[in-house]
Amino acid sequence: MGDDRADRIAEFIEPLRVEPGSKVRLAEDFDPGFRAGIRKKKDGVELLRSGIEQLADYQRRLAAQDTYGVLLCLQALDAGGKDGTIRHVMSGVNPQGVRVVGFKVPSNDELDHDYLWRYSRNLPGRGEIGIFNRSHYEEVLVVRVHPDNLRRQKLPDAARGPDVWERRYREINDWERYLTDNGFRIVKIFLNLSKEEQRTRFLKRIDVPERNWKFSPADVRERAYWDDYQRAFSQMLSATSTPWAPWYVVPADHKWFARVCAAAVLVHTLMAIDPQYPQDSDQTRRELAEVRKQLEAEAPAGAAPDPYAAAEKENNEKNNKNNKNKKNKKASS
Repeated sequence: MGDDRADRIAEFIEPLRVEPGSKVRLAEDFDPGFRAGIRKKKDGVELLRSGIEQLADYQRRLAAQDTYGVLLCLQALDAGGKDGTIRHVMSGVNPQGVRVVGFKVPSNDELDHDYLWRYSRNLPGRGEIGIFNRSHYEEVLVVRVHPDNLRRQKLPDAARGPDVWERRYREINDWERYLTDNGFRIVKIFLNLSKEEQRTRFLKRIDVPERNWKFSPADVRERAYWDDYQRAFSQMLSATSTPWAPWYVVPADHKWFARVCAAAVLVHTLMAIDPQYPQDSDQTRRELAEVRKQLEAEAPAGAAPDPYAAAEKENNEKNNKNNKNKKNKKASS
């Protein structure tokens, strides 16, 4: 059953995966309105619920094993749905095992270091899921579209040459390979929003008073660079989708579908890790058996020595009886 589920998830997300070495033309290769044949939002909500349940289970196992870490990198244009994706997809996990970091304009202290420094400082630990709301890919997106940002990074003249972007692609790929080799899996999702859907979401942020705080006139000014960003995204996806850290381009015009896809990609990664709960040693099992005896001996009069075990036994007997009745009913019909 587990293998079938993994195969179905892999098949579902395969159209979203950027094949390493391929040349991406974002506008031609990926449709922001794609829904994989899922026509009703309620069906998508049910799929998301299932994905959240699986994610919660794998996160517990990831934390217990304490061997691997996972870094989810979310990239999108303004109003692409990054915050909502994080809020919904991670709604069932233990907050202690997840850390979300948003990267905005770098501080003076950050500009005094190499461009990957501030990202390295915020990586997850083993057993954790880290989420970068915008990530190190800002260094080949915003910085590329707005060259003034590159000048503010205090680089030597030789480091600002015409090969700067190809060099950064290589450095990022090498850094992600280093992290992967050390047990940290990189999940990279680009929320692909259409220009018209962005316009609609901007207007909603203006029209609904409770959403005014999410809107800034700077968002519309940035929209004027739409074509530049599309080229930068296409080149980034082409150069940095690798076998060890592939990109997934998630259609974002339908928020519910984007969340289903993001959950599926993350669950797929955790399934590949397949974290397991640590196995107790013989000595530990003997100690636990002794402690159980002590606790059972403390049960008050009339109480079950082990209430949890008693409840589990009752549930199992009830389920067995129900299954038997179903089989008998099916056989008689």
